[in-house]
Amino acid sequence: MIAKLLNWERIKPKGDPFMWIIIAILSLWGLLAVYSSTGALAYAKHGGSAELFLFQQLAYLLIGGYVMLYIHSIHYKMFMKVAKLVLYISYALLFLTLFVGSEINDAQRWLTIPFLGITFQTSEVAKVALILFIASELAKRQDDIKDFKKGFFPILIHVGITCMLIAPNNLSTALVLAATCFVIMFIGRVSIKHISFVLIPVLIVIVMLGFIVFKTPDKYLKPMGRFLTWKHRIENYSKPNNDADVTYQNDHAKIAIANGGFWGKGPGQSTERNFLPEAYSDFIYAIIIEEYGMFGGIAILFLYLFFMYRAFRIIVKSPKAFGALVAIGLSFALVMQAIINMAVAVNLFPVTGLTLPLISKGGTSIVITSLAFGMIMSVSRYVEEEQSLSEKK
Repeated sequence: MIAKLLNWERIKPKGDPFMWIIIAILSLWGLLAVYSSTGALAYAKHGGSAELFLFQQLAYLLIGGYVMLYIHSIHYKMFMKVAKLVLYISYALLFLTLFVGSEINDAQRWLTIPFLGITFQTSEVAKVALILFIASELAKRQDDIKDFKKGFFPILIHVGITCMLIAPNNLSTALVLAATCFVIMFIGRVSIKHISFVLIPVLIVIVMLGFIVFKTPDKYLKPMGRFLTWKHRIENYSKPNNDADVTYQNDHAKIAIANGGFWGKGPGQSTERNFLPEAYSDFIYAIIIEEYGMFGGIAILFLYLFFMYRAFRIIVKSPKAFGALVAIGLSFALVMQAIINMAVAVNLFPVTGLTLPLISKGGTSIVITSLAFGMIMSVSRYVEEEQSLSEKK
């Protein structure tokens, strides 16, 4: 068993080399950015030693890297067999999170593993599980995919359950996941009429709910979970009230970006890392722009978009619907998360709490993200191998 796990011939990187290069660049850039941006946190917790966070990030990246390599060595068809089981496990984890989840930064999104003290965000597990399930069901139901009851509705139920379980504590993730699911279903040949039939009423309900929340006094929203947080975030974004305490995070993100100019101040030269809250996670993109300039910011965006482009190429090559849908679904979810994080950092979007994949400081989140990347690379690897075999014949 151990020999199989450590078999380099089995796990060595195969598949699209450009995608592997992008993953490596993002990981290394994230390591540098986390080391640079954790100075204030290190001083507050450990008396100024940022090296501890550097080694922590490196350890999780190494673990995540191995998970990615091992998962990519498994044929993507195996993921179809476990998709439904993993989805049901994610339901149990999400239910537990609602009632006994650990609260961090006023959000109850994490479960703590007993005796180990390790926390993980259950919505990240659910995101991967739901995308695998949808890809699996779409591949199985291609003959009935245009039938609302047989092809679309059974999938829609699980999308609704998962997103409703995630939304109370993590609305941004639930919305991004829902959007990803509809994109996968569109690519999987679900009727646009059926998607519109569901999507339009849902959007109307969201708008009406938002209107009600904004008209409701704060004192009545306090007992209602995170409704008050969502209201304040959107209010602070759309109508800044010039309260320095309220706009502190956005103000310092803007200062960091302005300081960066086009070429940046240089690696490790950020000054706003000492003032910007969550500089190592939610707002790490602002620190990257301060140190590497607009050039660095554009380069990061390009890397994610180029990864998405390479994932779309898999659709053209893939002989199986399941592989193509897994690759494009997971890639879309990761890249959409990255774009929203960057949009928040440059004040184009209200604060969401979404991190920058492979770059933001993390623990188990890096491992789960690496798992998703590993599944994408599994599709890339075996699609290329199958194509090569068919060409030889």
